[in-house]
Amino acid sequence: MLADKAYDADWIREMIREQGAIAVIPSKSNRKLPKDFDAELYKERNKIERFFGRLKASFRRIATRYEKTSRNFLAMIKLASVRLWIEFYESAAMKYYSE
Repeated sequence: MLADKAYDADWIREMIREQGAIAVIPSKSNRKLPKDFDAELYKERNKIERFFGRLKASFRRIATRYEKTSRNFLAMIKLASVRLWIEFYESAAMKYYSE
């Protein structure tokens, strides 16, 4: 479970552990005994945040959550993700083949 410092609470870490996951959360600066976390894995969180930022910027219906059910909302995220992947793949392929 990747999260930022705002989620550095003992009860949250305990809940994550009870569900069988590992908490990758950096400690707040005011914590007396800082907890260890995987810094390399935490860096990957940035990629996820940028992806969702791109989804929200490119697809208004995802940012405003037009879909009423979670099933439809997830379907829209999947469709938008595929569209972004195709745009990325096509631009990378065009760059490769034009050289």
